[in-house]
Amino acid sequence: MKVNRIDHVSINVLSLVEATRFFVSLGFVVKGEWESSGPQLDRITGLRNVTTSCAALGVPDGETWLELVQYQTPVDTGQSSNEVHAAGLRHLCLNVESLDAMMTIVNEQGYTSISPAEQFGETYRICYVRGPEGIILEIAEAVLN
Repeated sequence: MKVNRIDHVSINVLSLVEATRFFVSLGFVVKGEWESSGPQLDRITGLRNVTTSCAALGVPDGETWLELVQYQTPVDTGQSSNEVHAAGLRHLCLNVESLDAMMTIVNEQGYTSISPAEQFGETYRICYVRGPEGIILEIAEAVLN
């Protein structure tokens, strides 16, 4: 048995509009939008009366995509961090052409880095950013020696 590829990464958000806007500003493109509800979704999530709004985002030449999900019901109260519908993700790493250029875009959006950019070993410059709803991005630029 082998893993063929990472299909997508899902992030539950409280504001689909704000999270989508942020990732689009970083160069992602919206590949699809949909709403979902019904008995099948209830069974899959183990919840009742689930309704969601979703956006699929990707990079223009990539296969893996980012799925942003806003649960309309049940609503995340912040007290159910182990539930399927709770908001969050530890971090998402973006490999970028220019860390400095990406940080300019991040700053223009009103977000800042958690700490200054650092050389990590001999291969990457990295910086962690806290985006909308506390989503943490690791922004990494490969350093050619």
